[in-house]
Amino acid sequence: MALLPPPPYCGLPPVPDQLWSRWNLDPVLIAIAVGVLALYAVAAPRATIPSSRRLSFYVGCAITTAALVSPLCPLSVALFGARVGQHMLLAVVAAPLVALGRPLQAVAAWLGRPDSSSGARRVHPTAPLWAATAFAVALWGWHAPGLYEATFHSDWVYWAMHVSLFGAALWLWSALIADSGRHLAATVAATALTSVQMGVLGALITFAPQPLYRAHLLTTWAWGLSPLEDQQLGGAIMWAPSGIIFVGGLALAFIAMMRRAGTTLRAPAAI
Repeated sequence: MALLPPPPYCGLPPVPDQLWSRWNLDPVLIAIAVGVLALYAVAAPRATIPSSRRLSFYVGCAITTAALVSPLCPLSVALFGARVGQHMLLAVVAAPLVALGRPLQAVAAWLGRPDSSSGARRVHPTAPLWAATAFAVALWGWHAPGLYEATFHSDWVYWAMHVSLFGAALWLWSALIADSGRHLAATVAATALTSVQMGVLGALITFAPQPLYRAHLLTTWAWGLSPLEDQQLGGAIMWAPSGIIFVGGLALAFIAMMRRAGTTLRAPAAI
């Protein structure tokens, strides 16, 4: 007798009347989340990270955890649109909030690095571009039908997807924030690359003439959607944040440039 394949990490696809009873209470995931919060709570004061940035980190971690333990997790097994929504929530909302909390600076302080509390970080001019490229590779790779399908058959592949996508998004937002508008051309290029590639991928998925993802061929009907309609919804969800990222990246650079200009103007008065 052939063995049935194991269910996806988030379980079998739910139907509407059972969704809110389907929480992912994976003890390993919860332990990691608690450990990250505890480590940051100890390390952040040593790095003299402002309280507003610490709050940003905690909110970002809460959103990250909610995206992985809430009913959105099993819903992402049933609907491609839910899986894309989960990815966008992590990459466009949670990642910049976590990055604002300067987690690497906090870890450096916890490890006792002498320059960890200075708040000054030199960023290579091409860092935002490398980060944007890594995010593009991760996003396109994990939404290719073959790799996407593999995440439903292996927990290791599933977590490789989430870690690489979130890690690349965190690197991108950290690079944009840490650059502080010093290299405007790199910031503009990185945000433009990210916005364009997300828009193109979202458009390709939205206007595909047939369903691309076999994992959802039988799971969308209970939610009143055909597989193609679900795919179009997912493509539109990916498409929409592309402009937000572009505007957000430019806004970060502009604010940083204004602050640096103000510092420069105040400097002669202090002499």
